[in-house]
Amino acid sequence: MTTMNKPLRNTSVDLIRTAALIGICVVNLPFLALPPAQAIGIPDAHGDRVAAFLIEFLFQGKFFLIFSFIFGWGVHIQIQSAARAGVQFKGRYFRRLIGLAIFGCLHAVLVFPGDILLLYAFLGCLLWPFRNCAPRTLIRTAMSMVGLELITLVVLAVLLSIYPTTPVNHALDYNFVGSTLTRISEWPGTFGFLILFQGPLAFGAILLGLAAAKAGFFEPGSRGQKQLTRITPLLLLQAVLTNLAFALAPKEGDLVELMGLISFAVGAPLMSAVYINVLLRYSTWINLPDVLIAAGRNSLTAYVLQGLIAGVVFGGYGLGFFGELGNLALIPLAVGIALISMTLTGLIAKYAGQAPLEKILRLITYGPQRNGGKEQRA
Repeated sequence: MTTMNKPLRNTSVDLIRTAALIGICVVNLPFLALPPAQAIGIPDAHGDRVAAFLIEFLFQGKFFLIFSFIFGWGVHIQIQSAARAGVQFKGRYFRRLIGLAIFGCLHAVLVFPGDILLLYAFLGCLLWPFRNCAPRTLIRTAMSMVGLELITLVVLAVLLSIYPTTPVNHALDYNFVGSTLTRISEWPGTFGFLILFQGPLAFGAILLGLAAAKAGFFEPGSRGQKQLTRITPLLLLQAVLTNLAFALAPKEGDLVELMGLISFAVGAPLMSAVYINVLLRYSTWINLPDVLIAAGRNSLTAYVLQGLIAGVVFGGYGLGFFGELGNLALIPLAVGIALISMTLTGLIAKYAGQAPLEKILRLITYGPQRNGGKEQRA
């Protein structure tokens, strides 16, 4: 979640990270702006129903997997950085994961109970035994995660049928103290849901990202990119069908909903692969502003800042727009919040060298005496 030693303007990784941050904000904002019953239910207004469908069809889970893919890629960059510096990687790797876990806990309690940072810390620990595996082994293991995802989704459906969730007032409907207490009560269940709903697929994406880095996937004209381009039409057809099944499935706790939920295990990674191919094709055409490049390389701060801005807009301790906007209005607002958060993060990073949370994470990872200026950062 940090920068590379010799920043390359407008690389494919920069564009993919930027798109992932925007997509994650589009998915998360309804859970920050609406009561739970509205955030997970079918809206009354036609425009809001269309918007909710589009979010599930095009966004839900896809950009989180893309972000996970880049997370895995970054691990290999860190391994190479440690090797060049002649230092042991294990210590700094787990200190970094501890830092992510700390940020995740604080983010879940103070900003958004749907935090993904603690999940990344957990999955990062699981990744450790695979760090030296060959790309082929990593890819095969990643593919097996789809099967595990099918199992966890069935378990999740069974648990929800036995212990149905009862919508409560959302955290942002209170003052800051009340919001924090509500987030604390929501967090354990939300984290458990994230593990079952997205954990295996996220781990698979991390494994694929590590394999991609080892195989030089992001090198222009790489074999991996050519293979992805060749199979993208088939992936797109399958992605459309499976994600339609997921987005159109009724939310009534019956077998049809279960089948729609299971289709997510296949549809989300397929659509993510299609998006990555499209972004790779456009990465040579699109010149990202320096500020967005800097933000993408400081994505920890940019991600957390999204929730902070949303709290100011929707919170009872802020402007108080909670529950006032529908799903349709939230889509452009989410894009705006994502761009504002990235712009602020990028400006801070450009003038201070790094964004605030990246500086703290680097301090945890390397210690106060470490000068990492000559090392490549992911």
